[in-house]
Amino acid sequence: MLIFTVVLLILIIVAVIYVFLIMPRVTDGADMDLVSTDYAHRGLWDTLNPENSLVAALLAVKYGYGIELDVQLSADGHVVVFHDESLKRMCGVDKRVGDCTLAELKRLRLLNTQHTIPTLSELLTAVDGKVPLLIEVKGDGRDEKLCRRLAELLDVYDGAFAIQSFNPLHLSWFKNYRPRFARGQLVTSYKMSRKSKKSPFICFILSSLLTNVISRPDFISVSLGHIKSLSFRLCATVFRRRCFVWTVRSSESYKLSHRLGLFAIFEKIRP
Repeated sequence: MLIFTVVLLILIIVAVIYVFLIMPRVTDGADMDLVSTDYAHRGLWDTLNPENSLVAALLAVKYGYGIELDVQLSADGHVVVFHDESLKRMCGVDKRVGDCTLAELKRLRLLNTQHTIPTLSELLTAVDGKVPLLIEVKGDGRDEKLCRRLAELLDVYDGAFAIQSFNPLHLSWFKNYRPRFARGQLVTSYKMSRKSKKSPFICFILSSLLTNVISRPDFISVSLGHIKSLSFRLCATVFRRRCFVWTVRSSESYKLSHRLGLFAIFEKIRP
């Protein structure tokens, strides 16, 4: 009986610690109403209008969709809208975005079109608050320079937006220095990702949302294959957080996301 009581007590303590670690922001949260919608993944792109281009953003505006986009820094400190770390896939150049100046990036073309890599300033001007933005902050480690520069641009932007990142250290920066910005934790099953170079322990921590303790996100942005995970389901149901799911590429997945009460980050379809 004593052993049973001790084991039960240990299990209760572990459960309490677990819930504390994954708990999102539950008090004095950011206003999620203006950003709770479906988002075109990297804009409303196609073969003629490349992802994360100004034209893809303007097409999303035309059809009334929110815009999900990615940001990183050029070598000379400009916030540019681009997903990959390397320029190879989109521009045919085997160099890192962060190793190029803005002038060098502007000389490149996206997928052999006339379109160039936009700065975030250019995209904010083009969108002009007409639809909400879901901005993914790229990069590993604590890149405070990117967070700080991004915050400065958004401080003067008159439109709805939210910040999201796979990196909880980025979200922690916004928690400390821009607490009114809506912030979201991106999550997937890292152990199933062949691209992951992280240790199994780090993969477990990130996949289980145990880093929420340092970022206290307002929302969770989950991959379609990870929606059954316990930590995500607790954030969505017990803590009743607004949640997004990515990347939705079929009408069936889109309908599923809405049945589950999730907002879709979609591509290759028109909801």
